[in-house]
Amino acid sequence: MTLAIRPLTPADEADWRRLWTAYLDFYEATVPEPVYATTFRRLCSDDPQEFHGRLAVRDGVPVGLVHYLFHRHCWRVENTVYLQDLYVAPEARGTGAGRALIEHVYAAADEAGCPSIYWLTQEGNATARQLYDRIGKKSDFIVYRRPA
Repeated sequence: MTLAIRPLTPADEADWRRLWTAYLDFYEATVPEPVYATTFRRLCSDDPQEFHGRLAVRDGVPVGLVHYLFHRHCWRVENTVYLQDLYVAPEARGTGAGRALIEHVYAAADEAGCPSIYWLTQEGNATARQLYDRIGKKSDFIVYRRPA
């Protein structure tokens, strides 16, 4: 079996929607159609300030996705990278697809001279945290949000 990580293209919209919807379902979240359309357009953009979207493709079938963004940071000269969304379909978990997606983001950050990468997950996401604990370092920071 071969695994490739590649950029999203406009032809990938149906597969991306399938994977991103499953990701949102996992977090019990929904977004309206304009968010789907805008997000996909941003992910396919050539603008380096926009989000970047990649698919993990195993034997020609998209099985995972990652979305990440380069942005400024007040504590360093270099940009930092926010890995916002990472998802691997249940049938592809444990095959290295999640690790490959994160390592792709690490490589993109290195190529751009960005030593800092961060991401969030829910505390109870035990399956993902098994991977994250092996290839990342847990932060002591707590996330706060503006009340709705």
